[in-house]
Amino acid sequence: MDDPRLTPARPEVAAQYLEGKVKAARFVAGEEFCVIDAIAPLRERPAADAMLSTQALKGERVTIYDRNDEGFAWGQLNGDGYVGWIPDAALAKPVSAPTHKVTALRTFAFPGPSIKLPPVETLSIGARVTVVRDDGAFALTDEGRYLPRGHVGGIDAMEMDFVAVAERFIGTPYLWGGKSSLGVDCSGLVQLSLTAAGTGCPRDSDMQQDGLGRELSAAEMKHLKRGDLIFWKGHVAIVRDASTIVHANAHHMATVIENTHDAIARIKAAGSEVTAIKRL
Repeated sequence: MDDPRLTPARPEVAAQYLEGKVKAARFVAGEEFCVIDAIAPLRERPAADAMLSTQALKGERVTIYDRNDEGFAWGQLNGDGYVGWIPDAALAKPVSAPTHKVTALRTFAFPGPSIKLPPVETLSIGARVTVVRDDGAFALTDEGRYLPRGHVGGIDAMEMDFVAVAERFIGTPYLWGGKSSLGVDCSGLVQLSLTAAGTGCPRDSDMQQDGLGRELSAAEMKHLKRGDLIFWKGHVAIVRDASTIVHANAHHMATVIENTHDAIARIKAAGSEVTAIKRL
């Protein structure tokens, strides 16, 4: 059974490339759009109160296959393949390829080359922009926004230690489906951190357990290393060192550092055992 989270197919419409593989009333080629909002929600259903599946950051590309009359577009994120409904107003046709990305945890976009101006928007780590030139302490984007130069890096810039990226999120509020430094969930933290370090990563924890690294043996589990991933049903944490993990979790409603044994015991008491430990 194809995973509906990654398969752009509904009874009414499906992606052209799925013709012959799924049943749908019509098949469409789809059209590529760019996310122009700082953070755009991707929801299960075309409604503002529908559950948040994930988020798309500024500059992400989305292939749109369908639209409704209530201002929602249905499509698939090009980065991790997630399918859902996104506000049409958050999208525009791409005019240029992104040249840079936000490397700070978050930053402000100003309407002119001064930090005293009221910011136009707040961008999170991983947002993609097109820089047309440097202007003193700022990078000027093709939208006429001024970003602090030290807060953006080249599109191919890579962090050396993805765990250090995750540690920068400590204190960030927990948000189901969140994928930004304003609110993040457990698998969103892993995805953002690995992506910043140049490693492709699926969106949800079950996909990450299936798709990342190799499973540790019982003997290896006694000697965890920085960057190992501990999985439970519906949850994932990142190993920092021999005794601690960093994870976004609903118990603390935040990204926190926690003693590994304490966290495993606490989660076990809540009814969930460790399902795997993976090493990248």
